[in-house]
Amino acid sequence: MENTSWTWRTPAVTVVAPVAWGSTYVVTENFLPPDRPLFSAAVRALPIGLVIVAARGQLPRGSWWWKSLVLGTCNMGLFFALLFTAAYRLPGGLASTVTAMSPLAVMLLAAVLIRERATVAGIGGGIVGVAGVALLVLRSDASVDPIGLLAAIGAVLVSGIGFVLVKRWERPTDLITVTGWQLTAAGFVLVPIALLVEGRPPHVDGTNIAAYVYLGTIGTGLAYVCWFHGLSRMPAGSTALVGLVNPVVGTALGVVVMHEAFGAAQLLGVVLVLGGVLAGQPAAVSTIRQQVGSRLQGRAQKASTLVVGPDTISSSACEIGVSGRA
Repeated sequence: MENTSWTWRTPAVTVVAPVAWGSTYVVTENFLPPDRPLFSAAVRALPIGLVIVAARGQLPRGSWWWKSLVLGTCNMGLFFALLFTAAYRLPGGLASTVTAMSPLAVMLLAAVLIRERATVAGIGGGIVGVAGVALLVLRSDASVDPIGLLAAIGAVLVSGIGFVLVKRWERPTDLITVTGWQLTAAGFVLVPIALLVEGRPPHVDGTNIAAYVYLGTIGTGLAYVCWFHGLSRMPAGSTALVGLVNPVVGTALGVVVMHEAFGAAQLLGVVLVLGGVLAGQPAAVSTIRQQVGSRLQGRAQKASTLVVGPDTISSSACEIGVSGRA
């Protein structure tokens, strides 16, 4: 029982990341300057990264200078740039549907780079999850822009490589410090890209600043610490499947906060996504098997008692009778 609760604790911590990421859409839509996705991405990463590095008081050493740059670029810097490009050029939720294939890509990359074997349940969960996300966000009028599609595929591949490398490269110090290195590196990658593509930073007011503080601390800093916590303890594919909770949270907040439509198709999508996530978790599969096995065993014992019971009673009565006569 103790081991099962431990295995469930890790996904519970990991899911904080996609829940926080799922709020990004509503916050961006309502509280951030419009049409400045790269600037927003840089502000999300660099300040919190610098704060973490300053608070921990430890800089990378040796190979971890370039490893931090590679991980920060893959997991945040280049990933954010490609993701925002896809979101702007692919309407109708197509970008979300393509990026929902990330768990399958991570399973493939993990098999190649770190020899991590994908399970049938994990692959099935990934396929079901993609179908669920498509029902949640995909619209029939979605048009395909080649550049946007390539950007979405690139985001899936680059983040998948980053996630697998997090598992392959054993970190030299604690998780929070290494996360700070990555966020700082990502910020330094994003700042020149944002200036080149979007020009001067926009004017920001108090509401914008509050939103950036939330996205930086909760939506980025805390989220990535929780995410890397999962990657360090769970299979890469199982961790990536947890990320499918992101569009579910985004859809729920869209319905509650922005009064977006929610029908039977979206409800089915939520069920499929959550089912796919659970199917890909070893702890979930093991627990379900144990519960089903226990119930079947309990029913078998009850049936056995009903059959054997009368004979047992008769035998006991005979023994009492013999004892009494004696």
